Amino acid sequence: MLAFVTASSDARSELYAVAERQAGYFTAAQALEAGYSRASQHYHQKVGNWRREGHGLYRLERFPRTEGEHYVRLMLWSRDRAGRVQAALSHESALQAYELSDVMPAEIHLSVPKGFRKKSPAGVRLHRQDLPASDVTERDGYRITTPLRTLLDAAASPLSSEHLVAAVQDALDQGLVRKRLLDEAIEESPDDIGARFASIGLP
Repeated sequence: MLAFVTASSDARSELYAVAERQAGYFTAAQALEAGYSRASQHYHQKVGNWRREGHGLYRLERFPRTEGEHYVRLMLWSRDRAGRVQAALSHESALQAYELSDVMPAEIHLSVPKGFRKKSPAGVRLHRQDLPASDVTERDGYRITTPLRTLLDAAASPLSSEHLVAAVQDALDQGLVRKRLLDEAIEESPDDIGARFASIGLP
């Protein structure tokens, strides 16, 4: 029976490689693809090697804690039936991740496609918008809007002018956004976003 529920060293190595990219998290489908049968998955959860973190979601029990791992968990929560991650950290939460201004959001802000149907977990605010691939990047195992897109989203949000000014200045000072590209993006944005930037002296 033990041989039936344990996995080969190759399976362990493959699953660890997946979990390492995802702050220790992995899905049941990823475990199955690595070589862990459903019975084996149940066994590892039962004996404490894995901790169940939600429907079809696990974490290696002994994997070190990392900053931003809660974002990775939310990415995996957002996956569709094909296993594709749908969410990206955005708005005030992306500003905080990039250290643009000293904003401290009361909720985690995620952007998801307009057709996304899952109900948001407690403490999470969903922004439904269809983002082009060029507006999303990856860092530390989670998807996040690019600094430029983050500034545009911030301008369209109720974020205070003080924080918006600081976020823009920080992005320029850190070299995360080029002034020319920001000016061009503002020119191509809807009128309300352009007006918001104009109110703080941009472009």
